Amino acid sequence: MKKIIYIALMSSIFVTACEDMFEPAIENILPIEEAYTRPLYAQGLLLNAYNRVPTNSFNDVATDDAVTNDRASDYLKIATGQWTAINNPTDQWRNSKSAIQYINNFLEITDRVNWATNENITQLFNDRMKGEAYGLRALFMYYLLQAHGGKTDDGQVMGVPIVLEHEGLEDDHNHARNSFEDCMQQIYSDLQQAEDLLPLDYEDISSASQIPTKYQEMELSHEDYNRVFGVDFRLRMTTRIVQAIRAKAALLAASPAFSAGSSTSWEDAANYAAVVIGQRGGIVGMDPNGGHFYESASVDAMSAGANTAEILWRTDRGGVNSDLEAQHFPPTLFGSGRINPTQNLVDAFPMANGYPITHPQSDYDATNPYADRDPRLSSYILLNGSTAGVNNSSINTSANSSTNDGLNRAETSTRTGYYLRKLLRQDVNLNPSSVSGQYHITPRLRMTDIYLAFAEAANEAWGPTTAGNQGFSAYDMVKAIRARAGVGADNDDAYLETIKNDQEAMRELIRNERRLELCFEGFRFWDLRRWQSPLNETAQGVSIQNNVHNIIDVENRRYDNYMHYGPIPYSEILKYDNLRQNQGW
Repeated sequence: MKKIIYIALMSSIFVTACEDMFEPAIENILPIEEAYTRPLYAQGLLLNAYNRVPTNSFNDVATDDAVTNDRASDYLKIATGQWTAINNPTDQWRNSKSAIQYINNFLEITDRVNWATNENITQLFNDRMKGEAYGLRALFMYYLLQAHGGKTDDGQVMGVPIVLEHEGLEDDHNHARNSFEDCMQQIYSDLQQAEDLLPLDYEDISSASQIPTKYQEMELSHEDYNRVFGVDFRLRMTTRIVQAIRAKAALLAASPAFSAGSSTSWEDAANYAAVVIGQRGGIVGMDPNGGHFYESASVDAMSAGANTAEILWRTDRGGVNSDLEAQHFPPTLFGSGRINPTQNLVDAFPMANGYPITHPQSDYDATNPYADRDPRLSSYILLNGSTAGVNNSSINTSANSSTNDGLNRAETSTRTGYYLRKLLRQDVNLNPSSVSGQYHITPRLRMTDIYLAFAEAANEAWGPTTAGNQGFSAYDMVKAIRARAGVGADNDDAYLETIKNDQEAMRELIRNERRLELCFEGFRFWDLRRWQSPLNETAQGVSIQNNVHNIIDVENRRYDNYMHYGPIPYSEILKYDNLRQNQGW
């Protein structure tokens, strides 16, 4: 009997398999109409876009700020001459266009979705999620412009195709690129629609009188409002985030690389950034611990979706882990030492008195190069002799080190004489006998980025010390940032005072402050390109023997001038003859 059952079962499996071979089974995909009565299905379209928001990829190793000991790194390859329209780790074409496709699909159906049994609650949900969708669509357009906007052979500054409808397989996907200006205006339009629909933040209210005016006639309770706009939805798109995206997009558009194709001015960029800063209380609202947002005091304060004053938007903390430290701790702390800061970046940190190390009044000592330096240097970079890890172990990066922390000792050793410290939790233990992790947060938007965006744009628009309508100037902002870092504390930042009326000198200082404050967060790769700054500065390191510091060349950069703009993917150019490639690619 058992044998008969076994034969019958195997026959059934064989027949089913044969049927699938000749006539594929129906795919387990719900029709879009199901979303009208299944709101979680509809919301899945929106969440797919959230999942595509890029986070830090450590593209710093493709700049003069860092190299990597990971010889398979795609960023190492493009920095050393292998960047093509086929091999492009900076590509956002597929990711961002896919996100926009999901968003467009969502926007087409959301008005028909039964978000709740109560019609008024349905309207609230619909408003909020439409606002999120518009904000996200603008954000992904910004990513596309940053990665793929550029000049074509005829000198026009072009953006990407603007697609505002969900496209099916049968639709014509052969779209021409819109101008950069058209794309910026679409960003502004989407952001305005988002701002009209979203709250400043997701916070619970305690009485119906606090419900916004536009919803007062609905006779909602405060519990109804909190159900849609309360603390449970922290980390999703808000008006505050929308305003920050507008400021970042405007800064890109006003920058040298794109200004010829944009009507956005430096004044626009400064005013947009000032709105975000004003919402945080102006300069006095600056988080005193903002430069250390990744350390325990800040991370532990960001539970249940809450943020510190520094963080505008971030990923969820997730679980306790040690992944980042495993990648970037030095070998003696059981890490792979992947990111190696350069001597170029080390030299960009001023002295504690605020003067650049090349200035006659800096008191810089080349025989004792790390003494009396900007406190951010030792906070962000592991120097020779620094202590690190749960046991405050001394790190010896010298060329004759007795450990694998030494220069070029092993595959996981530093190539520059430096290791990464910023972003890493020093209370993580990677010792295999007692591994312990910690919470981490990854910022998507930081206030320091917005502070420096304002300083850059205000300096270009009005000069260093002229305050616009917001009541603070580029000089005021830079002074506050440097004071927070502990720079110039003993002399009222005398160097800043000497250049505060010099627009060009202030420009260089602001750019350098961006370099320092935002290092290892994926900014410099894009900043150098939008500024049209030189890309080929050789990455340098230091070889230390017997306390003698010798500067060494570590990695030559090989970029052509046209690489200030990234390429349209070659595969897309082959498929769609209406697409024009950026010059040089």
